[in-house]
Amino acid sequence: MNTKFLPFEKDLEKIYLAMERNPKDLSLKESFNKTLKEIYSKLEPFDIVEIARHPERPHSEDYIQSLFTDFVEIHGDRCFGDDPSIITGIGKFNGKVVGVLGHRKGQNLKEQLSVNFGMANPEGYRKALRVAKLISEKFKAPIISFLDTPGANPTEGAEERGIASAIATNLMEFFNIRTPIIVVVIGEGGSGGALGIGIGDRILMLKYSIYSVISPEGCASILFGNASKSKEAAKSLKLTAQDLKALNVIDEIIEEPYGGAHRFKEETIKNVGDALEKNLIELVKIPTETLLHMRKEKFLKMGVYREE
Repeated sequence: MNTKFLPFEKDLEKIYLAMERNPKDLSLKESFNKTLKEIYSKLEPFDIVEIARHPERPHSEDYIQSLFTDFVEIHGDRCFGDDPSIITGIGKFNGKVVGVLGHRKGQNLKEQLSVNFGMANPEGYRKALRVAKLISEKFKAPIISFLDTPGANPTEGAEERGIASAIATNLMEFFNIRTPIIVVVIGEGGSGGALGIGIGDRILMLKYSIYSVISPEGCASILFGNASKSKEAAKSLKLTAQDLKALNVIDEIIEEPYGGAHRFKEETIKNVGDALEKNLIELVKIPTETLLHMRKEKFLKMGVYREE
């Protein structure tokens, strides 16, 4: 059981510490499970933000290692260099060839620093597009993309190398990829940094992940002039899977056990695998031209509203 408790889990932490002192007291375990369910049954949007950011949530590498066989990573954008913040490659899912894209956040501080905490550079997005075209055109295979980033790299160097242009190019080109694309938000789906590899035919989200144009802290700073109002901003942003499903931004919510994916990694990864299999079976049956038309229409309808 994970012992890194989040701020809203203080009652859980107290029970856990009591369990450590009295391991034979089974009533404490029952109390822990009951409290866990009660807390996770009434989460606020910012609570979900904290869960989505939990450092021990399964990352793209965990899903790749568990769900894909014969995976071979592909490096480089053939223009500037390689960006380890985005992992790209080819492997087999249930025995069939697929392309894989995903943000890489790192498993420890050293790795996190080496991959810039998942904030990708322009060469990462160019690499992702290169690999997506390779998989689609050479192998005629579907593509699976895992989103987990606070956003693209905002530094001066990234701007100089064309981060905005790289993301914009991907937004355009991914609509023309002629094989099915499934996108899965597994943690943070942060702004253009997520959208750069987030165009697809099906958008799936884990129950305790988030997907938003800006972080709650950034939104609060801009709109309210005070980052401490991030909880209020999180409610307004409609960034949870439940909100986004209701707004038709995503297609499916993948269940996580009470307590989150960081506590139940294997079960969560299995749920993601089951969702991928179901959606791939459906998508590969759709004719290519129909698939491309549906993909474009899907995104064109986002943000449309009518006044009665």
